[in-house]
Amino acid sequence: MALQINPSILSADFSRLADEAKAVEGADWLHVDVMDNHFVPNLTLGVPVVESLGRATETPLDCHLMIEDPDRWAPQYIEAGAGSVTFHVEAAAAPVRLAREIRAKGARASMALKPATPIEPYEDLLPELDMLLVMTVEPGFGGQAFLDIMLPKIRRTRQLIEKHGLELWLQVDGGVSADTIERCAEAGADVFVAGSAVYGAEDPAKAVRELRRLAEKATGAPGTSDQTATGR
Repeated sequence: MALQINPSILSADFSRLADEAKAVEGADWLHVDVMDNHFVPNLTLGVPVVESLGRATETPLDCHLMIEDPDRWAPQYIEAGAGSVTFHVEAAAAPVRLAREIRAKGARASMALKPATPIEPYEDLLPELDMLLVMTVEPGFGGQAFLDIMLPKIRRTRQLIEKHGLELWLQVDGGVSADTIERCAEAGADVFVAGSAVYGAEDPAKAVRELRRLAEKATGAPGTSDQTATGR
């Protein structure tokens, strides 16, 4: 199981996004939270900023769309340079069609579940995906405390992935830090989104390395700092 660390730009200094992106170029992906103040009660950046970020960093962009109507908007984020696009199943009108469209346009297709959304009804969708995101906080704001009650859900998701023999990444997002990443890794996650744990540190790049070390320690698995965004 390959481990990846994805710093969340939501916790960065928005007045210095290009510099903040470069500060974590040892990470596997740069996680970009897109919020529309409708699906979640917050408003962040959109397509033009994603396009600018793509020009400012060599780190591939992992766009998490916390928005209504992702069926309409997801393709625009691929055109803006996203290497991975995550849509919420609670917001998607046709998740299978959307996942296939994302893949057809050359990006990795990912589906996210809010904390109260179970994984079991979507078992048959897993082969259509490259990544499954289990939210470990309620989506909408950074800096929230990790929800330990999500650990059994992470384990069940990993079991379903293994049941079907899929090479599907399992991402966790929300409250991931040096205090929680080992529990997430032990439960079966292999892609970790970290916001304040990285950008709140004095040395963000060092924080990324430490989070990777802790995840590797918990599982005995190697990291993937040399893994590319385009591999499926």
